[in-house]
Amino acid sequence: MFFIAIIKQFDKRSGITYVYDSKSYYDKGKKCSRAKRTLIGKLDSNTGEIIPTDGRNKGAKSKPNSISPEIDKDKRIQELEDENRQLKLQISALKKELERIQTSN
Repeated sequence: MFFIAIIKQFDKRSGITYVYDSKSYYDKGKKCSRAKRTLIGKLDSNTGEIIPTDGRNKGAKSKPNSISPEIDKDKRIQELEDENRQLKLQISALKKELERIQTSN
């Protein structure tokens, strides 16, 4: 027989309240009840909503290691240069629009 509950646990060090799904079961080997907790997410203190998380450091473990760091770095540099060009074009267009508005007044 399983009992399921949602547990809220406050971490004093970080000030974050974590929310767990707790399933209780009877361990025949140790002859006592046990609980299996699974992290659901963090509790938003302002809204009271649960923000889902992927668990402790699971995102770092799932990254593929076969890609060379130099390729990723070069690709990221290219992406940032493209983004910089786009932002410069937007700034230029906004300046022209501002000049047009100021001259029409």
